[in-house]
Amino acid sequence: MIRALFLSVLLATAAGAEPVPEPDGYRGEPYRAPVPATLAGAQVVDAPQAIALHAQGAAFLDVMPRKIRPEGLPPGTIWNEPPHQTIPGAVWLWNTGYDRLAPAEETRLRDGLARARQDDPDRPLVIFCRADCWMSWNAARRALEWGLGPVIWFPGGTEGWLEARGAPLVTAEPVAP
Repeated sequence: MIRALFLSVLLATAAGAEPVPEPDGYRGEPYRAPVPATLAGAQVVDAPQAIALHAQGAAFLDVMPRKIRPEGLPPGTIWNEPPHQTIPGAVWLWNTGYDRLAPAEETRLRDGLARARQDDPDRPLVIFCRADCWMSWNAARRALEWGLGPVIWFPGGTEGWLEARGAPLVTAEPVAP
């Protein structure tokens, strides 16, 4: 499936698909769609560059949404939250990449970015989710607007990491609400 995704991107590029422009604001639905090659003010990296940053101790922040118990399940229905797989060492700041954030999600993102710095204002923040997902673009843009830096956007996300690294992802623990 991952190879099919990358093949479709390559075919679209070869067929002369128009590049995706950066929007003026945050991007909403659909979040899983082609993304721009740029994010003004951020460094954009590919998988080999992300792997090098990981080895150098950059903070990795995953903004993929969390799957919660569906509403309307009959009482007594057992529901187990599916595990979320991420890059080793990444902090899972779930639900923080939407175009509009509730106060709790904005606080989770602000606090998570601050904690990721570990008292080092120059520690790079590598923000990602999945390939072709606007959530990481939105979260990285917010970090830039809040004056944080250096902000690094990794649009390849977990699929790009897996494809380049070949090492398994790990099960993430969500940051407490």
